[in-house]
Parts: sequence; C-alpha cells; structure tokens
Amino acid sequence: MARDTLFLLAPGFYDNERREYCPECAEMWGLLSYFSAIKESVEIIYQSIAKPRADIVTLLGEKNQNCPTLVLSQDSPVYENCGIMQKNGHRFINNARDMGKYYAARFGTPYPRGS
Repeated sequence: MARDTLFLLAPGFYDNERREYCPECAEMWGLLSYFSAIKESVEIIYQSIAKPRADIVTLLGEKNQNCPTLVLSQDSPVYENCGIMQKNGHRFINNARDMGKYYAARFGTPYPRGS
C-alpha cells in the first residue's frame, strides 16, 4: 500500500530575524511520537519556510501550500468530519487538528481535545 505524504516545516528554521518552529508541525511530531502506526503510514517531507513550497504547489496548487499538510494516497480511506479537501485529483488535510481527527478515525487513536 502506498503511504500518505506529510509535509512539515523543518524544526528550527530562521525567520523574523530569529530561529523559530511551527507549533502545528510540532503538534504533528508529538502525535507521530505517541503513535508509531501513524508514523509508519507516512512519508515525511520537510519544506522551507520560504514560499513557494514547490513540492506542495506541484500537487495542490499555489493556494494550498500550508504546513503541515497531509496528502492522502489513493489507497487511504476517507472519513467524514476530518477536513478532507480535494485539489488536482489529490485528497488532503491542511491542519493538525483535522489530521488528529483523521488519525483517530483511521487508527483508533484518541481525538484531539476540543475537536
């Protein structure tokens, strides 16, 4: 089975004249560290803070280059109320909380608090 692709900003990037990290990307790393089945289901591709983020733009277009973004493989199941969108023939989720809900439905992990 093909794996999903998870686009994340690399930790410790330089922006705003200092080193920073993306809180949503860090949330995804936390989820991956809690639940190994999720980590095994994705290919992680790091993106630069600078735009355009060519890897994502190639798949989803210029308006959909947020990180984190999860691009589902053709074999991956679809669940309702998980924020799944579609562009250029690809299904994707572009925020950490919806990814958490997707993984809860898919792998039986806990749901994100407040979702």
